[in-house]
Amino acid sequence: MQSLDYDVVIIGGAFSGASLGLLLKRARPETRILIIERTTEFDRKVGESTSEVASCFLTRVLRLSHYMNRQHIAKQGLRMWFTGDSNTPIDQCTEIGGLYQSRLPAYQIDRSQLDEHLLHLAQEAGCTLLRPAKLKDFTLTEGGTQNVTVEVDGETRTYTARWLADASGKASVLPRKLGHWRKLDSHPTQSMWARFQNVGNLDSYEIARDHPAFAAAVRTSRDTATNHLMGRGWWCWIIPLKDGDVSLGLTYDSRLFSPPEGANIAEKLLTHVRAHPIGRLLFDRAEPVGTDMRAYAHLPYHTTQICADGWSCVGDAAGFMDPLYSQGLDYCAHTVFASHKLILQALEDKPLAEPVAALNTLFNQSYQRWYQSLYQGKYHYLGDAQLMNAAFLMDLASYFIGPVRLVYEDPDTEFALLPYSGPAGALFARFMRFYNRRLAHIAQRRSAAGTYGAHNTNHRYLVKGGFVPTLGPMFKILRQGIGIWLKAEWNTLFLPRLKAPVTQAPALEPRLQPFS
Repeated sequence: MQSLDYDVVIIGGAFSGASLGLLLKRARPETRILIIERTTEFDRKVGESTSEVASCFLTRVLRLSHYMNRQHIAKQGLRMWFTGDSNTPIDQCTEIGGLYQSRLPAYQIDRSQLDEHLLHLAQEAGCTLLRPAKLKDFTLTEGGTQNVTVEVDGETRTYTARWLADASGKASVLPRKLGHWRKLDSHPTQSMWARFQNVGNLDSYEIARDHPAFAAAVRTSRDTATNHLMGRGWWCWIIPLKDGDVSLGLTYDSRLFSPPEGANIAEKLLTHVRAHPIGRLLFDRAEPVGTDMRAYAHLPYHTTQICADGWSCVGDAAGFMDPLYSQGLDYCAHTVFASHKLILQALEDKPLAEPVAALNTLFNQSYQRWYQSLYQGKYHYLGDAQLMNAAFLMDLASYFIGPVRLVYEDPDTEFALLPYSGPAGALFARFMRFYNRRLAHIAQRRSAAGTYGAHNTNHRYLVKGGFVPTLGPMFKILRQGIGIWLKAEWNTLFLPRLKAPVTQAPALEPRLQPFS
């Protein structure tokens, strides 16, 4: 038999690639792994806020609690801000969020630091690193030898391996070359972001002095939460970083919203965010940090095939959906863990036909269900506080009942699966898809009748019990959300009927048929 240079070659050494190498080495120390990383050092990127599932992966699978708690910010949940207009006093801006501190760990992370740390751990565990190295070409042989050609220091080298793993991020090297990459046309969201300094602090003495009722309304830190400014068709994230910088981003549906003009991304962001009272309070004196700013013309995409016998895609190379709930690293965690299990089977010469088919089915099913349940049409009602309060409660309660509870109870099994799989996952996905569609419809009715955003001032929707991976409390929060939704349905009965759809989203692509 041919002597292979490596057992596994990984394209990309950031979060997903380094995590995959680390897990493989821990499970099978003799595995020969080569990581090919094109950059000399990592830069900051989106994915700076983790959800509870990704944090479980970091703390209970990778066992990075010590590092995370010392080098990154403990996140205090998600907080949303609404306004009637740009002149609304901050005390009167409607707020959605937690009353007390979060119960499970989550983090505001500097991705450049986290990625470097994970890659360092992978090297310490025995992975070989080529950096900077440029992938030139590859050839795949199912069930056989994979060939990878790389340029390093001006020299071209070819390596052989049993397995090739694509962790190239949004470049999606394998899916694009193999013809599996697809843009999600039915969700035309775009995004831009930059880093700023001299940003205000929602927990400051000055705000407490000038707005005592505002400061006394919660019992936790607003400043270390992921704060979202909300509007019809758009939302902004505000994420604090450990060194004092703040990440500010704008994500929007191009059918519903157009960002302001500006000389550059930072100027556009500041013009937009300062039109919101909370944004103006925080970014009145803010200045951009260097040229650290980016934009994406279309965010969501996916691969129709995530693996075969000899290769697999992990992390953003497999797909990306929407950053609203900070769940990008959730999919990174699931795809990395599932891929490492598949690779271990391959290296033990176990039959792969069935697990490969199962993982491909799971991924496509999960991506489809997650999108239809959470994001399809959601940008219609992002700017209506009452509708978003209903969605906030139902979305997060469902998330904790399902994905969060399951990975905490049995991480070794559940991370190898993907969210919303199986009969229970399908049932919740149908329920979530239904109420998400209804909320989008109500938003369009309200928009046509001129009542959209009626609750955007003088309301404070605070969750007192907090979100925990326990069925009783989460079903209670779920019922609260259902009650708000049904009340909105009742009120909608008395609104004028729509004569025509208001900016109706197109139907799903044929390849993403409604699930049964």
